[in-house]
Amino acid sequence: MKYLSILIAAVFAHNIALRYFLGWCPLVSQSKKLSSAWGMGVAVTLVMTITSAINWPVYHYLLVPYGLEYLQYIAFIIVIASTVQVLEMVIERFFPSLYTTMGVFLPLITVNCAILGVSLFMILRDYTLFTGIIYALGSGIGWSVAIISLASIREKLRFADVPKPLQGPGITMLIAGIMAFAFLGFSGMVGIQ
Repeated sequence: MKYLSILIAAVFAHNIALRYFLGWCPLVSQSKKLSSAWGMGVAVTLVMTITSAINWPVYHYLLVPYGLEYLQYIAFIIVIASTVQVLEMVIERFFPSLYTTMGVFLPLITVNCAILGVSLFMILRDYTLFTGIIYALGSGIGWSVAIISLASIREKLRFADVPKPLQGPGITMLIAGIMAFAFLGFSGMVGIQ
């Protein structure tokens, strides 16, 4: 039950994008089309889960025993960059249309602060390996829900009469703010320990 609670809380009540406002650069830029939002959501979820599963043992079995905790940012970023590089090669090889759609934003997953943030939250909250993986998976799903929802709304807005000053990033930020308020409503339901 604890794991399910953490998973649900990470998706809704503690959504990494809509509560902590992490990972907004790709969230805004890749939410123009639903297909690219879906691909970015899956890629971020994969990278977030894999890197958290690697970063936990790196921290607990490599950095802590040797008193090198202060190197956690560098170590985590190296793991994230390596994982993104491998994922980029796989997507380019097996999903060339998705690779073309995502363009420069695929390698930019490396500097997506949501991925680093999840690894740091996992260490800060002193999660076990399995709990950290569940939290990372939930955070990735939550980020995916945010980008897919935003992309769906933005696609519908193409047919709307949006005032000129709000077109583009303006309306996107308004929509994201309203979504953040909506997700804030889940806060009292489940929490993260």
